[in-house]
Amino acid sequence: RFNVPVMLLREAIDSGRFGKLVLGTVRLRWCRPQSYYEEAPWRGTWQHDGGVLTNQASHHLDLLVWMMGEVESVFAKATRALADIEAEDTAVVTLKFRSGAIGVIEATTATRPKDLEGSLSILGERGSVVVGGFAANQLETWQFTDSVPDDEAVFEKRGSNPSHPYGYAHKCYYEHVVDCIINGSEQLVDGLGGRKSLELISAIYESVETGREIPLRFSPSLCRLGRAPGES
Repeated sequence: RFNVPVMLLREAIDSGRFGKLVLGTVRLRWCRPQSYYEEAPWRGTWQHDGGVLTNQASHHLDLLVWMMGEVESVFAKATRALADIEAEDTAVVTLKFRSGAIGVIEATTATRPKDLEGSLSILGERGSVVVGGFAANQLETWQFTDSVPDDEAVFEKRGSNPSHPYGYAHKCYYEHVVDCIINGSEQLVDGLGGRKSLELISAIYESVETGREIPLRFSPSLCRLGRAPGES
Protein backbone atom coordinates (compact mmCIF):
# COMPACT_ATOMS: atom_id res chain seq x y z
CA ARG A 1 0.00 0.00 0.00
CA PHE A 2 2.98 2.32 0.45
CA ASN A 3 4.29 2.00 -3.10
CA VAL A 4 4.26 5.45 -4.69
CA PRO A 5 2.11 4.49 -7.73
CA VAL A 6 -0.30 2.55 -5.48
CA MET A 7 -0.86 5.58 -3.25
CA LEU A 8 -1.39 7.69 -6.36
CA LEU A 9 -4.05 5.26 -7.56
CA ARG A 10 -5.78 5.29 -4.18
CA GLU A 11 -5.91 9.09 -4.23
CA ALA A 12 -7.57 8.98 -7.64
CA ILE A 13 -10.23 6.58 -6.34
CA ASP A 14 -10.84 8.65 -3.21
CA SER A 15 -11.27 11.81 -5.29
CA GLY A 16 -13.86 10.11 -7.52
CA ARG A 17 -11.88 10.31 -10.75
CA PHE A 18 -12.94 6.82 -11.86
CA GLY A 19 -16.64 7.34 -11.36
CA LYS A 20 -18.34 3.96 -11.25
CA LEU A 21 -15.80 1.15 -10.82
CA VAL A 22 -16.17 -1.57 -13.44
CA LEU A 23 -13.33 -4.09 -13.26
CA GLY A 24 -10.33 -4.77 -11.03
CA THR A 25 -7.62 -7.22 -12.06
CA VAL A 26 -4.57 -8.67 -10.32
CA ARG A 27 -1.86 -10.52 -12.24
CA LEU A 28 0.91 -12.13 -10.20
CA ARG A 29 3.30 -14.05 -12.44
CA TRP A 30 6.32 -15.00 -10.37
CA CYS A 31 8.86 -17.80 -10.47
CA ARG A 32 9.40 -20.11 -7.50
CA PRO A 33 11.30 -23.27 -8.45
CA GLN A 34 11.05 -26.50 -6.47
CA SER A 35 14.27 -25.58 -4.66
CA TYR A 36 12.50 -22.58 -3.12
CA TYR A 37 9.89 -24.81 -1.47
CA GLU A 38 12.53 -27.28 -0.30
CA GLU A 39 14.49 -24.57 1.53
CA ALA A 40 11.98 -24.64 4.43
CA PRO A 41 9.59 -27.47 5.42
CA TRP A 42 6.67 -25.11 6.08
CA ARG A 43 6.54 -23.71 2.57
CA GLY A 44 3.61 -24.84 0.47
CA THR A 45 1.96 -26.74 3.35
CA TRP A 46 -1.69 -26.25 4.24
CA GLN A 47 -1.03 -26.03 7.95
CA HIS A 48 1.70 -23.38 7.94
CA ASP A 49 1.63 -21.58 4.62
CA GLY A 50 -0.86 -22.33 1.86
CA GLY A 51 0.06 -21.70 -1.74
CA VAL A 52 0.58 -18.77 -4.07
CA LEU A 53 -2.64 -17.10 -2.89
CA THR A 54 -1.63 -16.90 0.76
CA ASN A 55 2.10 -16.40 0.45
CA GLN A 56 2.92 -14.39 -2.65
CA ALA A 57 -0.41 -12.96 -3.90
CA SER A 58 -1.95 -12.00 -0.55
CA HIS A 59 -0.44 -8.51 -0.85
CA HIS A 60 -2.00 -7.99 -4.25
CA LEU A 61 -5.37 -9.33 -3.07
CA ASP A 62 -5.21 -6.75 -0.30
CA LEU A 63 -4.62 -4.01 -2.87
CA LEU A 64 -7.52 -5.18 -5.01
CA VAL A 65 -9.98 -5.08 -2.10
CA TRP A 66 -8.54 -1.77 -0.86
CA MET A 67 -9.25 -0.23 -4.25
CA MET A 68 -12.50 -1.99 -5.24
CA GLY A 69 -14.28 -2.34 -1.89
CA GLU A 70 -16.08 -5.20 -0.16
CA VAL A 71 -16.31 -8.56 -1.93
CA GLU A 72 -19.69 -10.26 -2.20
CA SER A 73 -18.67 -13.66 -3.62
CA VAL A 74 -15.84 -15.57 -5.31
CA PHE A 75 -15.43 -18.49 -7.68
CA ALA A 76 -12.01 -20.09 -8.09
CA LYS A 77 -9.95 -22.80 -9.74
CA ALA A 78 -6.46 -23.83 -8.62
CA THR A 79 -3.83 -26.42 -9.41
CA ARG A 80 -0.29 -27.59 -8.68
CA ALA A 81 1.10 -26.96 -12.13
CA LEU A 82 4.83 -27.42 -11.49
CA ALA A 83 5.55 -27.44 -7.75
CA ASP A 84 5.51 -30.61 -5.65
CA ILE A 85 3.72 -29.10 -2.63
CA GLU A 86 0.45 -29.61 -0.75
CA ALA A 87 -1.19 -26.34 -1.78
CA GLU A 88 -1.56 -24.61 -5.15
CA ASP A 89 1.08 -22.89 -7.24
CA THR A 90 -1.43 -21.53 -9.77
CA ALA A 91 -4.94 -20.08 -9.35
CA VAL A 92 -7.55 -18.05 -11.17
CA VAL A 93 -10.36 -16.31 -9.27
CA THR A 94 -13.38 -14.27 -10.31
CA LEU A 95 -14.89 -11.88 -7.80
CA LYS A 96 -18.16 -10.02 -7.48
CA PHE A 97 -17.94 -6.83 -5.44
CA ARG A 98 -20.83 -5.38 -3.46
CA SER A 99 -20.67 -2.30 -5.68
CA GLY A 100 -21.63 -4.43 -8.68
CA ALA A 101 -18.13 -4.35 -10.14
CA ILE A 102 -16.32 -7.59 -10.94
CA GLY A 103 -12.71 -8.69 -10.55
CA VAL A 104 -10.17 -11.24 -11.70
CA ILE A 105 -7.15 -12.65 -9.88
CA GLU A 106 -4.51 -14.57 -11.81
CA ALA A 107 -1.73 -15.84 -9.55
CA THR A 108 1.09 -18.29 -10.17
CA THR A 109 4.60 -19.15 -9.05
CA ALA A 110 4.94 -21.43 -12.09
CA THR A 111 6.24 -18.69 -14.39
CA ARG A 112 9.46 -19.81 -16.08
CA PRO A 113 12.31 -19.08 -16.26
CA LYS A 114 11.94 -15.91 -14.14
CA ASP A 115 9.46 -13.42 -12.66
CA LEU A 116 7.28 -11.45 -15.06
CA GLU A 117 5.00 -9.10 -13.11
CA GLY A 118 2.93 -8.26 -10.09
CA SER A 119 0.30 -5.87 -11.42
CA LEU A 120 -3.00 -4.24 -10.55
CA SER A 121 -5.48 -2.79 -13.05
CA ILE A 122 -8.48 -0.64 -12.13
CA LEU A 123 -11.06 0.31 -14.77
CA GLY A 124 -13.93 2.72 -14.23
CA GLU A 125 -16.47 4.63 -16.26
CA ARG A 126 -14.16 7.67 -16.45
CA GLY A 127 -10.66 6.24 -16.28
CA SER A 128 -8.19 3.38 -16.40
CA VAL A 129 -5.00 2.84 -14.40
CA VAL A 130 -2.48 0.00 -14.49
CA VAL A 131 0.19 -0.34 -11.81
CA GLY A 132 2.68 -2.97 -12.94
CA GLY A 133 6.33 -3.79 -12.55
CA PHE A 134 7.69 -6.69 -10.52
CA ALA A 135 5.70 -5.80 -7.41
CA ALA A 136 3.06 -3.14 -8.23
CA ASN A 137 5.85 -0.58 -8.18
CA GLN A 138 5.64 0.95 -11.68
CA LEU A 139 2.86 3.08 -13.17
CA GLU A 140 2.11 1.80 -16.68
CA THR A 141 -1.23 3.40 -17.61
CA TRP A 142 -2.79 6.61 -16.31
CA GLN A 143 -5.72 7.91 -18.36
CA PHE A 144 -8.92 9.73 -17.46
CA THR A 145 -11.67 11.32 -19.51
CA ASP A 146 -11.40 14.45 -17.35
CA SER A 147 -7.72 15.34 -17.13
CA VAL A 148 -6.12 17.64 -14.57
CA PRO A 149 -2.85 19.61 -14.90
CA ASP A 150 -0.91 17.18 -12.69
CA ASP A 151 -1.63 14.30 -15.09
CA GLU A 152 1.05 15.55 -17.49
CA ALA A 153 3.83 15.03 -14.96
CA VAL A 154 2.46 12.05 -13.07
CA PHE A 155 4.80 9.46 -14.62
CA GLU A 156 7.86 11.57 -13.93
CA LYS A 157 6.98 12.59 -10.39
CA ARG A 158 5.11 9.59 -8.99
CA GLY A 159 5.37 6.86 -11.60
CA SER A 160 7.63 4.52 -9.63
CA ASN A 161 9.24 3.83 -6.30
CA PRO A 162 12.49 5.79 -5.92
CA SER A 163 14.42 2.67 -4.93
CA HIS A 164 14.00 -1.11 -4.52
CA PRO A 165 10.70 -2.41 -6.06
CA TYR A 166 9.25 -3.66 -2.73
CA GLY A 167 11.98 -2.90 -0.19
CA TYR A 168 11.08 0.78 -0.42
CA ALA A 169 7.51 0.16 0.73
CA HIS A 170 8.69 -2.07 3.60
CA LYS A 171 10.72 0.81 5.02
CA CYS A 172 7.79 3.21 4.65
CA TYR A 173 5.51 0.75 6.43
CA TYR A 174 7.88 0.34 9.39
CA GLU A 175 8.15 4.13 9.69
CA HIS A 176 4.35 4.34 9.64
CA VAL A 177 4.05 1.73 12.42
CA VAL A 178 6.53 3.65 14.60
CA ASP A 179 4.66 6.89 13.92
CA CYS A 180 1.36 5.27 14.96
CA ILE A 181 2.86 3.93 18.19
CA ILE A 182 4.71 7.09 19.19
CA ASN A 183 2.38 9.79 17.89
CA GLY A 184 -0.95 7.99 17.76
CA SER A 185 -1.36 8.57 14.03
CA GLU A 186 -4.22 6.89 12.20
CA GLN A 187 -3.34 3.39 10.99
CA LEU A 188 -3.37 2.83 7.26
CA VAL A 189 -3.33 -0.94 7.85
CA ASP A 190 -4.71 -2.64 10.96
CA GLY A 191 -5.60 -6.12 12.15
CA LEU A 192 -9.11 -5.93 10.74
CA GLY A 193 -7.67 -5.15 7.32
CA GLY A 194 -5.45 -8.20 7.57
CA ARG A 195 -8.39 -10.33 8.61
CA LYS A 196 -10.36 -9.13 5.58
CA SER A 197 -7.68 -10.49 3.25
CA LEU A 198 -7.59 -13.80 5.12
CA GLU A 199 -11.38 -14.14 4.92
CA LEU A 200 -11.18 -13.59 1.16
CA ILE A 201 -8.45 -16.21 0.74
CA SER A 202 -10.41 -18.71 2.87
CA ALA A 203 -13.47 -18.18 0.68
CA ILE A 204 -11.34 -18.71 -2.42
CA TYR A 205 -10.01 -22.00 -1.06
CA GLU A 206 -13.53 -23.06 -0.12
CA SER A 207 -14.57 -22.43 -3.73
CA VAL A 208 -11.63 -24.47 -5.01
CA GLU A 209 -12.61 -27.41 -2.81
CA THR A 210 -16.36 -27.29 -3.46
CA GLY A 211 -16.42 -26.13 -7.09
CA ARG A 212 -19.05 -23.55 -6.12
CA GLU A 213 -19.36 -19.79 -5.91
CA ILE A 214 -18.82 -18.84 -2.27
CA PRO A 215 -20.27 -15.77 -0.52
CA LEU A 216 -17.84 -13.96 1.75
CA ARG A 217 -20.08 -14.44 4.77
CA PHE A 218 -19.64 -18.18 5.17
CA SER A 219 -18.40 -20.81 7.61
CA PRO A 220 -15.48 -22.84 6.17
CA SER A 221 -16.08 -26.56 5.89
CA LEU A 222 -13.55 -27.84 3.34
CA CYS A 223 -10.97 -25.04 3.26
CA ARG A 224 -7.72 -26.71 4.37
CA LEU A 225 -5.70 -23.60 5.21
CA GLY A 226 -4.26 -23.78 8.72
CA ARG A 227 -5.04 -27.47 9.21
CA ALA A 228 -2.65 -30.35 9.63
CA PRO A 229 -2.84 -33.23 7.11
CA GLY A 230 -5.85 -35.40 7.95
CA GLU A 231 -7.37 -32.82 10.29
CA SER A 232 -11.07 -32.19 9.63
